Amino acid sequence: MSAQENRYALALGQAVIGAWGRLPQDIQHMLFEKAVVAGHHDERDESLREQLAAFLHDRHPRTA
Repeated sequence: MSAQENRYALALGQAVIGAWGRLPQDIQHMLFEKAVVAGHHDERDESLREQLAAFLHDRHPRTA
């Protein structure tokens, strides 16, 4: 990924995090699953799903 693409990805990621609690649940689920796949590179990332879920729940407690 180029520096420009990384910049776009960071900006989009921050926007999604900010809007997470207002997104429909099906969109949350789709984005969450795509993030887990995108962030999972090797065995060390096995806990990424749990860490990401905790991060989102801490920021948006109403997320189911």
